[in-house]
Amino acid sequence: MKISHGLQDQGIVVGNVFDKYESRNPLVRGIMRQFNNGLAQLVARAAPENIHELGCGEGHWVLQWAQQGIDARGSDFSEKVIAIARDNALNAKLDPEMFSVRSIYEIERGSDDADLIVCSEVLEHLADPLAGLAAIQRVASRHVILTVPREPVWRAMNMARGAYWGDLGNTPGHLQHWSKRQFISLAQQFFEVIDVKTPLPWTMLLCKVKA
Repeated sequence: MKISHGLQDQGIVVGNVFDKYESRNPLVRGIMRQFNNGLAQLVARAAPENIHELGCGEGHWVLQWAQQGIDARGSDFSEKVIAIARDNALNAKLDPEMFSVRSIYEIERGSDDADLIVCSEVLEHLADPLAGLAAIQRVASRHVILTVPREPVWRAMNMARGAYWGDLGNTPGHLQHWSKRQFISLAQQFFEVIDVKTPLPWTMLLCKVKA
């Protein structure tokens, strides 16, 4: 699968800086296995008929869900990264039109809603995460999965591997930083949090639309 390798669009880092999905580093592989398992468990609990991933990047998860027979689609504000996602769909012999260019701030009920909205490793990149969560609230029919880096663990692990020392371990493009407790509190302003997973170094929430 093609990834963006830190590609920038409108001055914003899009997609993945390095290929964590195909890394041969045993530590990275172990960390990603925990993330994959956590996400799969939350998706299984939500049991959606359809999924819309916001900020889908190169389309890794959307393609996996589609291959599992789930009606899945993805959107991202970046035309450049959506072009990569569409190439990845073609290489997987799937419909590239499952990917569209769409800012999270612009999503609307009716055209962008789904049983399950997934917003994974996106909110930390937003200048206005409250507006992003409000937009998700507009289009969520039943469930929402949110994942973000867990701070300060994320930055500490970056520094432990010798990365981003000049920025105290902050990954390029990360504007927001939440502990587990802070992020749960933030999500509860918009949704009912029904499950929490903490695969190192992330916070993952399964949320339900409030009645």
